[in-house]
Amino acid sequence: MATLNNDTSRDVTADQKLRGSGAIHVIMGPMFSGKSTSLLRRIKSEISLGRSVAMVKSSKDTRYAKDSVVTHDGIGFPCWAIPDLMSFHDIFGQDAYDKLDVIGIDEAQFFGDLYEFCCKAADDDGKTVIVAGLDGDYLRRRFGAVLDIVPIADSVTKLTARCEVCGQKAFFTLRKTCDTKTELLGGADVYMPVCRKHYVNNRIVIKASKKVLDSDKERAKPCVETVDADPSITGY
Repeated sequence: MATLNNDTSRDVTADQKLRGSGAIHVIMGPMFSGKSTSLLRRIKSEISLGRSVAMVKSSKDTRYAKDSVVTHDGIGFPCWAIPDLMSFHDIFGQDAYDKLDVIGIDEAQFFGDLYEFCCKAADDDGKTVIVAGLDGDYLRRRFGAVLDIVPIADSVTKLTARCEVCGQKAFFTLRKTCDTKTELLGGADVYMPVCRKHYVNNRIVIKASKKVLDSDKERAKPCVETVDADPSITGY
């Protein structure tokens, strides 16, 4: 009958203790709702408790810094910029990964393997995973896999922003350009948070944001059509 040596037995016992001991916390909402700020606050709280932490984000996001998670207010935190989450284990290294307690994920909507990674990290490896990302795109459709991890999350926080038109709570992200790509990186030059009324009546929003659009013509083509003057009216 096969028996386990002491080292193997210790490894099996350690794995059994880790299984199911992790957690998944989701922070979602529209742009400018403070998702990254909330994530950094949670991460810093974990650090203050003496827990080992690593932050990751998609390598697609190079808006503010390549190797940092940066809020729209300019507050930053060092991170690993990676193409996909399942590669994090190899990039970070086995020994370093084993010592990790908490993994923060920013801009989670850009990771197609989010569900798979969260399951493995929390269920098998005993990690606490804190995820921040958009739940919907500019058309109010699901964005990436953020909504897929809601059923396996320990907690879900839905944040709101402030509507730039009326100042009420904003639940949606309005794109101010004519570009139709789902993944279009940008900040206030391209997007604005709006309430339901001003999302539906988006023409009003675009008129209200004309001042912003005029100052960003080179980076964001405004969705405003111009009509040439009728020569018969102008007399030219």
